Order: sequence, then C-alpha cells, then structure tokens
Amino acid sequence: MKPLGHSGRIPRPKLSPEVRGEARPPGAIPPAVRKPAVMQEPVLVLNATFEPINVTAVRRAMVLMLKGVAQAEEINHTKVHSASRSLAVPSVIRLLAYRHIPQQTRALSRKNILLRDRNTCQFCKRILPVSELTLDHVVPRSRGGRSSWENLVACCYQCNNRKGDRTPEEAGLALARRPRPFTLHTSRQLMRLIGNKDEKWRKYLFY
Repeated sequence: MKPLGHSGRIPRPKLSPEVRGEARPPGAIPPAVRKPAVMQEPVLVLNATFEPINVTAVRRAMVLMLKGVAQAEEINHTKVHSASRSLAVPSVIRLLAYRHIPQQTRALSRKNILLRDRNTCQFCKRILPVSELTLDHVVPRSRGGRSSWENLVACCYQCNNRKGDRTPEEAGLALARRPRPFTLHTSRQLMRLIGNKDEKWRKYLFY
C-alpha cells in the first residue's frame, strides 16, 4: 500500500527523469502516467513528407507533440490525463520539419540485434522473451570474430551453450538467415510487423 502524503492523499505518480528533463512549450504539461501500459504502446513516426521512419512509444510521441516537434496524424480511442487537460493518445505522428535519414540509422546494440532477428534464436528458430535470449558471435571472438552486425545473432542460452567456442558448422548448427546490418528496408519490415494489428498504420506502410 502506498504511503500517504502530508495532505492525506496518495501522491500523484512522478514522470521519469527523461520526460521531466525535456523542454516544452509554456503551459504545456506532460500527461501523468495513469496507465503505464498505454504509455509504452507503439506509435508510427512519419517524416514531414509522410515517409515512415521509426516506431516510438506513446510517451515519447506525446513529448514530441508537446514540444511542437510533431503532430498527430492518427489517434486511438484512449486518453491520458494531466492535472489540467485530457489528451488523445496518438497512433501515428508526423514530424513538422524534414529529417534526413542516413542509410544506416541503428546503433549496434543487444536491443537492436534482437529486434532485427525478431526475438528468434537464429539456430533453433524459437521465438522467445528477451530475458531468454543472448547474443552469439558466429565466428568466436577467440578466432578473431568481431562484434558487428554481420557476426552477431540472437541466440537462446541452450544453443549458445551447445555452440560454445566453435563455429556453427563445427557445432552441427545452421543459421536461420545470414546476419546483415539493420537497414531502412529491415526497419520497414519491422514497422509492418509491429503495426499489423493497427489499421491506421496501413496506408502509411504501403500495404
């Protein structure tokens, strides 16, 4: 049970430091987190030219809108409330200024490797929770294998232990697909996969 404040009321939930530190227009108040799950729902981000470029969370999308950086193109039926206003949750937002997107836009990280491989072990092909996956160097580091897009794959702990300090061929394993960098094409495929349940995304993803 939450402790009561001096006023005898349960304190209002605080926003995260990331959101609290964002600059915002005068008078704009970020929405209070009444439904945490809603604030983490995916939102499609369009460039100023309506080209899909990214997927972000509702929380980040609403911060961009409050800063005047983006506007909602599609909304869903959910609302979040702050102390002074009620705001519709966006499903698709569009940046108001054009942003140049370089060919390679994703940093090499565990999160992005798992995203590229769709949370699927690249050896046994099982789709697993993030907590049950690790990264495997196709060519072991002890043999000069680098930590790169072309040499890192999502892998379950069982297959990782089976492979050990060997190549897939030596361990009797086969890769589901050849690992490649996270390109804009890969990103578009994932946008379609994530937005498959939201009809509002379809016209922007060229279904």
